[in-house]
Amino acid sequence: MSKNNILVVEDEAIVSKDIQQSLKKLGYNIVGSAATGERAVELAIETKPDLVLMDIMLKGDMSGIDAAEKIREKISIPVIYLTAYADENTLAKAKVTEPYGYIIKPFKEVDLHTSIEMALYKHTKEREIIKERDFLYSLVENQDGGEGVIFVKSNSRLVKVKTVDILFVEALKDYVVINVGDVKYTIHSTMKEIQKKLPQKEFQRIHRSYIVRLDKIIAIEQPNVVIEGGKKLLPIGGSYKEELFGRINLV
Repeated sequence: MSKNNILVVEDEAIVSKDIQQSLKKLGYNIVGSAATGERAVELAIETKPDLVLMDIMLKGDMSGIDAAEKIREKISIPVIYLTAYADENTLAKAKVTEPYGYIIKPFKEVDLHTSIEMALYKHTKEREIIKERDFLYSLVENQDGGEGVIFVKSNSRLVKVKTVDILFVEALKDYVVINVGDVKYTIHSTMKEIQKKLPQKEFQRIHRSYIVRLDKIIAIEQPNVVIEGGKKLLPIGGSYKEELFGRINLV
């Protein structure tokens, strides 16, 4: 099992050495140490560690919070803050940079180990979700016999769904629900992202929470559209009405 690489950012030399010794004892590899925010950013970009332990109060013009923000802009690396200050003002500034942990000094090795392992696990899971999402989106554009298809995750399986069979898509907080007849698939996405991947000629956004397949609309009973089967009414949002009416053949 390979060791995780840690970058230590601490401006007190003795404290930095103590932290590094504790990390080595816990089985981690130290890829570098920095005493300033500027140097921390340089080392993070250069070494690409698995995690950064960042002291908030650093000497110089750049604080640990500023350095963490710079690192986050460049690369995706989890940061855990080390600090002797737990006041509300410091905590409020630190939260904005979305750290993976916040350890108050002095701390025990078990606390350090627990925080690091939790942060690494969380970061790994987040990367898996992003990778899976990107993979699913790449499959969306695949073609099967001239018909568009999307692959959705259902019970740990990737299920192929023909876009011609989709009735409508519904937003549900951080998820979207793809309705295919009596079957529903819920995936982690946004309406904008799904709309980009569906065939634009076949689908239309009618509401901030709904996208419909145009040929599945059997009637319009303002302010709603009636979907194939006549059992589902979907609202038409005011800002989408004109565009919808422009895409259907009115006589």
